[in-house]
Amino acid sequence: MGHGNADAGQLTPRSTFYDQGRFGRLFPTLPPFAADTALVRDALAELGAPGGPMDAGDDLSDPITLITDPTKSTHNPNNPKMTAGLTFLGQFLDHDMTFDPTSSLARRQDPESIRNFRIPALDLDSVYGGGPGISPHLYDRSIDGGRTTLLTEEIPGSATVSIDGVARHDLPRNSQAIALVGDPRNDENLVVSQLHFAMLRFHNTVVADVRADLGPGYTADEIFAEAQRTVRWHYQWLILHEFLPKTVGQSTIADVRSGGLKHYQWRNAPYIPVEFSVAAYRFGHSQIRPSYRANFGTSATDPSQQFFALVFDPAAADLDDPADLRGGRRAPRRFIDWQTFFDFGDGRARPNKKIDTILSTVLFDLMGQSPGSTTSLATRNLLRGLTMHVPSGQRVARAMKLPQLGSGDLADLKDLHLHKRTPLWFYVLREAAVTSDGEHLGPVGGRIVAEVILGLLKGDSQSYLRQDPDWTPTYGSGDAFTMVDLLKTAQVVPTIA
Repeated sequence: MGHGNADAGQLTPRSTFYDQGRFGRLFPTLPPFAADTALVRDALAELGAPGGPMDAGDDLSDPITLITDPTKSTHNPNNPKMTAGLTFLGQFLDHDMTFDPTSSLARRQDPESIRNFRIPALDLDSVYGGGPGISPHLYDRSIDGGRTTLLTEEIPGSATVSIDGVARHDLPRNSQAIALVGDPRNDENLVVSQLHFAMLRFHNTVVADVRADLGPGYTADEIFAEAQRTVRWHYQWLILHEFLPKTVGQSTIADVRSGGLKHYQWRNAPYIPVEFSVAAYRFGHSQIRPSYRANFGTSATDPSQQFFALVFDPAAADLDDPADLRGGRRAPRRFIDWQTFFDFGDGRARPNKKIDTILSTVLFDLMGQSPGSTTSLATRNLLRGLTMHVPSGQRVARAMKLPQLGSGDLADLKDLHLHKRTPLWFYVLREAAVTSDGEHLGPVGGRIVAEVILGLLKGDSQSYLRQDPDWTPTYGSGDAFTMVDLLKTAQVVPTIA
């Protein structure tokens, strides 16, 4: 197959069969939703602009009230079916599946020419790197010569902040506070950073258990291999049994598991479709709250003693310990009490936002963007779909033989001339709001997400679905294993009265 010239904007028809490590297309014959013209770019910029139709209009002056007062969220309602942590678990999964540092919003892109620097599998290479032999900086040399145990570090002074006096831990960092992790994006914000840390601790707990179960006579490399397999399979289990059902709906995942993959096919090894990575899987952006309670500080009952903060705040001046949840920092209060993010049965978990076309206001002023580029996440997503030639939601729905949204469902896009050929990302968000009240993805978005994630598991020869499909977790309760079980096993959930 010819590859064309992406820089020149020349795109040739694509096969659905891609080599591992590439991006590709589920529907290679479908045209892009629109031509890349100044008029279309202006329409997308207007749709995704700060203060525009996708902006929730949050009052960002009081992060605590944004969480504790439901009347502050009427334009961007909470999702009663999902807790806040699922959003960041989804971000963690994204970083485990894809890493594209090369694509640009400024020029047209050929996805087949873009290298995915992450193996398209749910195998935790973002945590393990290349393993102890290739990524020794990720492993603790004081144990088994650095062959079994991932490296973690205590946060100095954290015990004086915590209400239970227990020291909290952080990702390992070098002298310039750069996290020593397999994927730097897992230090983008405090929540995903601490989630990555929980995975490190989960692995280390499993190493200790494997060592005890196997007994003497086994090498460090054999202990590591068995621990890594156990961790990966538990991780894959909770994706398939917790994350996916809550994200796409139980009926959709059941249909995909029983009826098989209808649209996501490959010849040699799985690839990452742009309809997934550029559109459907970006649903999580609409779930992000403007602010979170990171931890309970020195009091579980006094909000003034707890760490409430915006996800990020460009005006937060203290670079060592800013008053937001940006990553890349270590300070006594910068840890997560997971009771806010996942349901431990104590009534403290907070919901995330519904999946719809409204995004929290903090996402319209992103930090760290190159000069002259847009800081609106909504605009960036819309432009990404344009430069990657992603088809419209309507065409994808027809190709999948699924019901399309009605004309009235997209009437607000008429003035922008996007109501008949709607960017797939926007379409997936609106579909979730119309068909599922924003509680999970709708038919098109849900099917794409379910098929790709299940397909990655089926395409991985080392996954539990391929190796031992009747396997059940050894951690958790009964046959169940959830994020709460993982966090408890990792011992990152101190008791909070």
